[in-house]
Amino acid sequence: MTTYSDRVEAVMRLAPVVPVLVIEDVAHAVPIAEALVAGGLPALEVTLRTPCALDVIKAMKTVPGATVGAGTVLSPSDMEKALDAGAEFLVSPGLTPALGEAALKADVPLLPGTANATDIMLALDMGFDRLKFFPAMAAGGPPALKAISAPLASAKFCPTGGVTPENAPQWLALDAVICVGGSWMVPKGTPDVAKIEADARIASKLGAA
Repeated sequence: MTTYSDRVEAVMRLAPVVPVLVIEDVAHAVPIAEALVAGGLPALEVTLRTPCALDVIKAMKTVPGATVGAGTVLSPSDMEKALDAGAEFLVSPGLTPALGEAALKADVPLLPGTANATDIMLALDMGFDRLKFFPAMAAGGPPALKAISAPLASAKFCPTGGVTPENAPQWLALDAVICVGGSWMVPKGTPDVAKIEADARIASKLGAA
């Protein structure tokens, strides 16, 4: 029987890197999604930081092979809007009882943000053991997560925040890490789809044995 954790982990295991996307023009949505999927990164986190974010989710959902989620989900209201737009998973910078309860009730995969042992313990108490570690580098980097996760072995993570192609392998080498979140593949401005696809291909092989 598939558990809630299994469903969250299934999204996390689609690729070693989840692109964290801040899209300011909905016209860029499909070309960016196509380039990322072609490069081997099918799990796409569209942050709810721009006025067009929900429309971007709708547009990216039309791209074959894309698994589109919403990031920067702060409340049950944000969750409902994201799900109405077609989001298949949710990512939050933190975790509140209201958001956690709403996600469990809706049975939608949520990757809640944690930054320390207390955050992780509270998340575990609420039924979440697949977590975002955020802000990853500011919270102490790989050494911090290695130390924090040792006594909390049931928790697995997607570090996000300050993750780069250079330090991603250090994160992915940790037993507690399934994938990382990163924004380096898609810089601001008009997308260079050829470069996005090329960078995605490199990212899709990070952490490979």
